[in-house]
Amino acid sequence: MIPVTTFSGKHVALFGLGGSGLATAQALVAGGAEVTAWDDNPDNVAKAAAGGIGTGDLHHADWTAFSAFVLSPGVPLTHPKPHWTVELAQKAGVEIIGDVELFVRERAAAAPDCPFIAITGTNGKSTTTALIAHILTSSGRDTQLGGNIGTAVLTLDPPAASRFFVVECSSYQIDLAPTINPSAGILLNLTPDHLDRHGSMEHYAEIKERLIAGSDTAIVGVDDVYTEAIADRAALAGRHVIRIARHRPLGQGFYADGTRIMRAEGGLSSVFADLDGIATLRGNHNAQNAAAAIAACLAVGVSESEIRDGLASFPGLKHRMQPVGRKGDVVFVNDSKATNADAAAPALSSYDRIYWIAGGLPKEGGITTLAPFFPKIAKAYLIGEAAPAFAATLGDVVPFEISGTLEQAVAHAAADAAKDESGPLAVMLSPACASFDQYKNFEVRGDAFVSHVAAINGVTMLI
Repeated sequence: MIPVTTFSGKHVALFGLGGSGLATAQALVAGGAEVTAWDDNPDNVAKAAAGGIGTGDLHHADWTAFSAFVLSPGVPLTHPKPHWTVELAQKAGVEIIGDVELFVRERAAAAPDCPFIAITGTNGKSTTTALIAHILTSSGRDTQLGGNIGTAVLTLDPPAASRFFVVECSSYQIDLAPTINPSAGILLNLTPDHLDRHGSMEHYAEIKERLIAGSDTAIVGVDDVYTEAIADRAALAGRHVIRIARHRPLGQGFYADGTRIMRAEGGLSSVFADLDGIATLRGNHNAQNAAAAIAACLAVGVSESEIRDGLASFPGLKHRMQPVGRKGDVVFVNDSKATNADAAAPALSSYDRIYWIAGGLPKEGGITTLAPFFPKIAKAYLIGEAAPAFAATLGDVVPFEISGTLEQAVAHAAADAAKDESGPLAVMLSPACASFDQYKNFEVRGDAFVSHVAAINGVTMLI
């Protein structure tokens, strides 16, 4: 835990007592703050109170007594309308911040020069975050991994001079972190997302830009108009900017050329690394992730050889294009984290012949946007509530069966792939759907896929 000493002796209001909110309240108390915490869920309030956290209905609090208001990133700050606690805090002139801001202030107080890499973007955040942490850890560095990737940032070890922090940041977290100042800040890309919470694409982009604006080294993907403009503004403001691209060469920075990551300096390019043969970094999207990781690790003092070794040994992000088993020419791929069509596209683009397991609780738009990948699909195995709609979309273009359950789909896909002699094949769970019709979450669904693969006779497990 990181005790939040910067609010020692001060009274802090907090709303949102889920996992990260409860961890934040505990960190504030451990640092000597007086906390009044609340949540719309009475069970969360009771759990916090039982753990020694001061609780109280913030509807009736004296807001003039609070030095700050810590808001859970899942609670609306601006759109579609501010949460009632936000309105009360603003009326009283109380600063509104989040857990990442508390971390930033603790770092500034305890170890301002300790390396801090922050990662954001619409897509690829988690893989890039995990890849950077792996490179640092495998090179023997004390590495703390957290943030939006699933580990609350204040549950990490406290900042120290030689301790490296790798923190995935959502737009919600950045919006609540006004002084965020990474050693290296990464903005991968921007496409429309969470607009219900940010109001417009322009506001969404402005929030993401804050991470770059405060970075010592700003690493920016320049494959879309929003990020390209952000990189230009950062450079004009005097930031050290490293541009990365996956769709075009650059005169300065890192870019993808097939499987090769090229380093461009002064208009001349050389190969920094080749991702060919690294199964966990297949696909053009992972070339962008690798380029960002390379730039960030160089910025915090990691050697070129350590970076190359880390790329080659990267085990992949669990449930994201994760090779989990192999039988002959067939690789079994767990991409359970692909909970919509856009998220499934990278995996489908990365293999040439696929026995595709898809379905679950459907998202708006279905799988129509995946039509360009249909020629790669040898057969589809449809599960869950989305099966009839997906079948209608596939129609006569892709052979399919409605398998119903994941267990049935894995068994049938494995049997069909075993008869296919056309070369390297993938049996892939990339559902393009949420899991809630059959599983608690995508992690449970992915673990079930792995279990079913492990039960296949003759499979060699890779995890």
